[in-house]
Amino acid sequence: MTTRHDHEIRHDQQVSRGLHRWVYFAMVGLAACYALSAWIGFAGGYDEYLLFVVTGFIVMAVALPAIAGHVWRHHRIGRPGKVKPFAAWIEGEFDTGEHPVKASTATIEILLPLAAVALGMTAFAILALIES
Repeated sequence: MTTRHDHEIRHDQQVSRGLHRWVYFAMVGLAACYALSAWIGFAGGYDEYLLFVVTGFIVMAVALPAIAGHVWRHHRIGRPGKVKPFAAWIEGEFDTGEHPVKASTATIEILLPLAAVALGMTAFAILALIES
């Protein structure tokens, strides 16, 4: 066992430096849910141009990291890593830069704010449809 920043790292535990692809897919799905809820709840007026702007920001926020990840994955030096199944990845640890944490904890901490925003916008859209 070795220590890194006063945290114990077990050598039998797999430490990952990147997120699993299913976490990225969940992030894209939550962004799409956010944009779709905004359009369903608030389209049909003079401010549709604002929905286009917000949708453009959401698309860029998803597309730029996706493009950067694609370029990094295909041009990195060294041997390409084998993609682990999600169940094996979530059982391991995720390196945050300061210290490793459980991959399940990191996934929840990453997806929870996005899910809160997406579900909140869905609730606002439902209320807007009920009121109109």
